[in-house]
Amino acid sequence: MTVLCLAELDGDAVADVSLRALTFARALAGSVATPAGTSMAGEAGPGGGEGGVGAAGAGGRVAAVVFGRADGVPVAELSAYGVADAYAVESPQLTGYAPQAWARALAELAEEVSAAAVVAAGTDRGHEVLAHLGAISGLPMVANCASAEASADGTLRLVRHRWAGSLLEDAVLDAAPALLTVAVDAVTPAAADAFVATRVHAGRPALGEADLRVAAVESAERSGGASLATARVVVGGGRGVGGPEGFGALEELAGLLGGVVGVSRVVTSEGWRPHKQQVGQTGTRISPELYLACGISGAIQHMAGCLSAKHIVAVNTDPDAPIISHADYAVIGDLKEVIPALVAAIRARDGSRQ
Repeated sequence: MTVLCLAELDGDAVADVSLRALTFARALAGSVATPAGTSMAGEAGPGGGEGGVGAAGAGGRVAAVVFGRADGVPVAELSAYGVADAYAVESPQLTGYAPQAWARALAELAEEVSAAAVVAAGTDRGHEVLAHLGAISGLPMVANCASAEASADGTLRLVRHRWAGSLLEDAVLDAAPALLTVAVDAVTPAAADAFVATRVHAGRPALGEADLRVAAVESAERSGGASLATARVVVGGGRGVGGPEGFGALEELAGLLGGVVGVSRVVTSEGWRPHKQQVGQTGTRISPELYLACGISGAIQHMAGCLSAKHIVAVNTDPDAPIISHADYAVIGDLKEVIPALVAAIRARDGSRQ
C-alpha cells in the first residue's frame, strides 16, 4: 500500500502542517498490516504511539511529493518521518504555485506508483490542489480528516472536522485512490520509530496550457515570507491595535522573529488588513510554535483557528479577556508600549551578538 503525501515547504524545511500530514500518511500506509478495527490516525497505531507514529507496516510505504528542485528536497527530515521515496517535481513551466498543474503532477504520480491514497495538509493549498485532483480524476475529496481506519470490505471509515472542529462527522469512503486532507490540529507530528533512507526521484509532469492558466508567481519581496498556515511564528493583531497604522510595529516584530502577521475577524471587517491574514473559524487555522496575540479578545471563532499553536502569549489591557484563559503567558498592558519595548530588546540582544 502506497500513500502519496504532498509535502509543503517552509524555507528549506518541511512545514509543520506537512509533518502532521506525513505522520497521518505513515499510519495509513502501515494500516495494511494492522488488525481490522485499528485506527490509522489519532489513536495508537502500529508503532504504539499517538496517531500511529511507528514506521509503515509490511507492504505499506509513504512517498512524498515536493514541488521544487531535487537538490532542494529536505532528505534528512523526510527520512526521519519514514518517507521511502521523495518525488521532486521540476518544470521550467512551474515558477510558482499553480493549483491545477500541481494536481496534474499528483495525478500522474498517483497512477505511476499505484497509490491507495493521496494525502495533503488541510491548508489553503492542500485543499485547493486535492479539489483539483478530484475534478481531474472524478473522485471525491474528503477534507479535514481527524482519523481513518480500514474496513474489511475495503472502504475507509473516516472521522472529519466540521464547523472548525466543533462537530465530528463519521463518514465512509468507497473510492480509490482516497483523496484526503488532514485537519492541521488532528495529528501530532512525530518521527518514525525506525530511520528510512529516502530515495529522491526527479520528474517533469506533462502539463498543458490549461493547467497553467492560473499560477501565482512568488518572490521574497512580494510574498512576505512564510504563509500564515505554515509559519512557525505568528504575531496577531486585533481591535486593540487601533487601526491600519498600528500594524507597523507588529510587522517589525514578526520580521525580527522570522514570522508573519495574522489578524482577527474584526480587523478584516474594518478593512485594516486583507482577509488572507485572518486567523479563525472563517479564516486560516494555524499551528505555529508561537502565537503572540496582541489586542485580541479571543472570541470562540478566533480561538478555533489558533488553539493548535504550541505556545500562546497574549498582550492585552483586559485581564479578563477570554484569550487570557487560553494563553501560556499573558502580559497585561498596552501593546503600544509592550511591542516597541520587545522590539527594542530583541534589537539590543542581536546587536550585542555582532
